[in-house]
Amino acid sequence: MKRILVVDDDGASCELLREIFAAEGWETESALSPEEALAAAARERFDLVVSDINLESAQSGLDILRSLRESCPVILVTGFGTLDAAVEATREGAWDFISKPFKVGEVVATARRALERGRPNADESGAVETLSSRYESAGLVGRAPVMIELYKEIARVAPSRSTVLVVGESGTGKELVARSIHKHGPRAPRAFVAVNCGAFTETLLESELFGYTRGSFTGATSDRKGLWEEAEGGTLFLDEVGETSPAMQVKLLRALQEGEIRRVGSTRPVIVDARVVAATNRDLEREVAAGRFREDLFYRLSVVTLNVPPLRERRGDVPLLAERFLRAAAENAGRGRLRLSEEALGRLVAYDWPGNVRELESAVEYAALHARGAEVAPEDLPPKLQSDDVRQAASRAPLAALYEDLPTLDELERRYLLHVLEATGGNRTRTAEILRIDRRTLYRMAERFRIKLDEEA
Repeated sequence: MKRILVVDDDGASCELLREIFAAEGWETESALSPEEALAAAARERFDLVVSDINLESAQSGLDILRSLRESCPVILVTGFGTLDAAVEATREGAWDFISKPFKVGEVVATARRALERGRPNADESGAVETLSSRYESAGLVGRAPVMIELYKEIARVAPSRSTVLVVGESGTGKELVARSIHKHGPRAPRAFVAVNCGAFTETLLESELFGYTRGSFTGATSDRKGLWEEAEGGTLFLDEVGETSPAMQVKLLRALQEGEIRRVGSTRPVIVDARVVAATNRDLEREVAAGRFREDLFYRLSVVTLNVPPLRERRGDVPLLAERFLRAAAENAGRGRLRLSEEALGRLVAYDWPGNVRELESAVEYAALHARGAEVAPEDLPPKLQSDDVRQAASRAPLAALYEDLPTLDELERRYLLHVLEATGGNRTRTAEILRIDRRTLYRMAERFRIKLDEEA
């Protein structure tokens, strides 16, 4: 029988995981502190350790990971699913990473894979650094399961030299993903060079990418390096690579295969060491089938493929993103702190956002400029959010993610408190108003559920 050690300073969480694993026929022992967990691991052998990262102790789940990762797989759990947490867990050699509130099926599937794979390979973890807050504030944030998976994939591929193809709809943040891959890898100290392949004609794109020699065309009065050479030792980001012409695709393929480029007008190759990350909102497999994109180039670019989810598939992240964008928009407009009314937030969550995060940011900026007071009302939102369809959808705003795995009432209350805190950007006063409780009751709830409130009032 497989034996699992569960570590969490919350006894109720330990008991929940014990029941989940017992239903699968796995024997489970729990520990409420790192010291208790390490003592248990010293006494007997476990096939898997599942530990919360944040423990009310001098040691954390990361300390447990460092001590036990050589003897069995370790899965880390956190109530704050961020790219930082995923990167740190991966860097330290965690087998996997789960964000609260978790789904029973996800926990069971992850644990089963870990038990089947057995001892982790410490060499698989990359030497990656902490993500710059600049990229997080720019939009690569979220706690939806699809985002957690994306964070883990970024952490896994960042240390390698492999080419990466980032796919997703317009406005989902594909360049942010590319920048994060660069920032977390060994090439971070060198340049990140981005070029939009769809913004140039074929001739101009060739000279931009590969450079040119003096006299190679009218106006070429001196030799010039191309962007590929500018990315030496760093990362070259080819955005909208699906827009390139067949002739340009041949040149890109050669550069990737040979690791060298030729400036326009030159016969001398230049060897360049630049990691390539490409992005597209097109279905390149369909483009290959239609003969519009070279199959060999597609396989060369898609050694690793990362899918950036559209916003409609992670509606639970809309409040968090909207609050961040609203703070920035209010500051840029020279206004005081603004907040979203419940009705306005409901419409933002209900809307499908065909333009994704970029469209949401634009809508929030519009609302910040049109808000008449300290609160953004529904009528302050752009006209597209004033339709009957959006109003009706908002009246039944999807909160099913809070209870779709049939949690206990206590767990449901904890999840909803986290949901409201995210929607208000951690504002205590606004959270208490929405919950119809006073701040003292809010503090007691946060303490009971071990939720850390922001410092701001």
